[in-house]
Amino acid sequence: MGSQAVVFITGASSGIGKATAILLAEKGFTVVGTSRNPDRCKDFSFPLVQMELTNPESIQNAVNQVTEKHGRIDVLINNAGVGISGPLEELPIEAVKNLFDTNLYGPIEVIKCVLPHMRHQNTGRIVNITSIAGYSGLPFRSMYSASKSALDRATESLRLEMKGSGIQCCTIAPGAVATNIAQGRFHAPVLENSPYKATYGKSLEVMNTHVDHGVSTRIVAEKIHKVLCKRNVKTHYTVGSWLQRFSVHLKSVLPQRWYEYMLAKFYNL
Repeated sequence: MGSQAVVFITGASSGIGKATAILLAEKGFTVVGTSRNPDRCKDFSFPLVQMELTNPESIQNAVNQVTEKHGRIDVLINNAGVGISGPLEELPIEAVKNLFDTNLYGPIEVIKCVLPHMRHQNTGRIVNITSIAGYSGLPFRSMYSASKSALDRATESLRLEMKGSGIQCCTIAPGAVATNIAQGRFHAPVLENSPYKATYGKSLEVMNTHVDHGVSTRIVAEKIHKVLCKRNVKTHYTVGSWLQRFSVHLKSVLPQRWYEYMLAKFYNL
């Protein structure tokens, strides 16, 4: 992938998206990011277009702006997403629907808008940012794990559907990353009369501590750049601490009962 490629990054006003946009712009890529409120983003080294990930018309308008100005989109990085935590039994269904609108249905809609341009070019890269949490059903993160796992599986299917088209697809799954996702995550409250009060409270502390001590967004951005420079990409990549990346391997080799025991100990259950 040449450094003059046009890269379209969703959710580029903060976190991984912003760090990736800055790095790729430094490397000479033509970068366009998206934000729900680009007017609030000052002194950025790359342009931002307005896009609401839960609005198909907004997505199409953003893609049109990029293709009208640059004539092409070589790379789509589906980065925008939200978090959610809480006992499955106590999660409001509207919060769950909003999560899937943002983490799954929105990225699918962006892919559908970008693919015709890539097919016309006979080339393109689609990078879906998922999560190591998508490899396992983590306690009190059931719907977040499910949304990221769904995007993983959709990417695997898309790779096969794109055979012979010149379009390559992959996922990059970060572990804990030092971003503001904990502040933006939907937290089901710890209820006084909840049967999950003790276990959920402890697990919530573990989750927030992991984010606070996670790898920097720059490290994730460097991983994304490294993948873009490959001639042929694998289906899945992970980035993060050694233990989090190794946990993906453990899931595939340990008996499920042992793996569940390990997770329970890790989350103080």
